[in-house]
Amino acid sequence: MESTITRWHPIADLSELVDQALTRFGNGYGWNPRIDVIKKKGELVLRADLPGVKPDEVKVEVEDGVLIVSGEHEEKTEEKKERYLRRERRYGSFSRSMTLPEGVKFDDIEATTSDGVLELKIPVPAPREKPTKTVKVESKSG
Repeated sequence: MESTITRWHPIADLSELVDQALTRFGNGYGWNPRIDVIKKKGELVLRADLPGVKPDEVKVEVEDGVLIVSGEHEEKTEEKKERYLRRERRYGSFSRSMTLPEGVKFDDIEATTSDGVLELKIPVPAPREKPTKTVKVESKSG
């Protein structure tokens, strides 16, 4: 029988466990959705996992060049059977922010949601070319 030795990282494991629990069950305080940012030709594509969150529960803002994705979600379920009644509630708020590249126009940002994933397409302007000039150096000796 083979055995494998795996190094245990108690703090990392605990952090991941707490993050999963708070994401799954809500804590009434807040949670951080997972976000991927992909740079494509001329745009940034941001994808945030927001399972069960409706579009009207999400707010996208830009303030002083910082993109802020935030919202609040509440979910209630009730199950009635012959011998019992089960009620559950999950709720919490979330907020994530990132600094946008210089020159991004808020009106050009597109936001869509599908299957619990919020997608933002952020057009990034091409960097301005800075004109260069070469100055000829002449000798004064002589």
